[in-house]
Amino acid sequence: MNDPVSDPLPLLRARCLALPEVTERVSHGEPTWFAGRGTRGRSFVTYADHHHDDRVGFWCAAPPGAQEAMVAADPERFFRPPYVGGRGWLGVRLDVAVDWAEVGEIVTDAYRAVAPARLAALLGDGVSGRTAAPRRGTP
Repeated sequence: MNDPVSDPLPLLRARCLALPEVTERVSHGEPTWFAGRGTRGRSFVTYADHHHDDRVGFWCAAPPGAQEAMVAADPERFFRPPYVGGRGWLGVRLDVAVDWAEVGEIVTDAYRAVAPARLAALLGDGVSGRTAAPRRGTP
């Protein structure tokens, strides 16, 4: 785990934009990343800088069951975000100690959850790194 950084947005942005055919634009007042070019891309990560609460973090698409498992395993780092939490999206805090390698895995899984099959296939084996249970070593 790394200590929180004063501005986590550039680190999150780099992980999102490293994925195939990702675009960034502002949605609901926050930077949001979309899988697929043009206006038909689907959002997979939204930055949340005190967006409706006192947290700095991001909201992202998640594989089925991941939100519940991760929030239960570590509610200090993970949460059910407003609005999209009911659809299984995961909230990830960036104003606490952050494991940036894990954030990269979570972002990649979010991308896989919404990207068209042809784009998800560009990531390799197509197997999500995150399952319904947290990885070993995750408190």
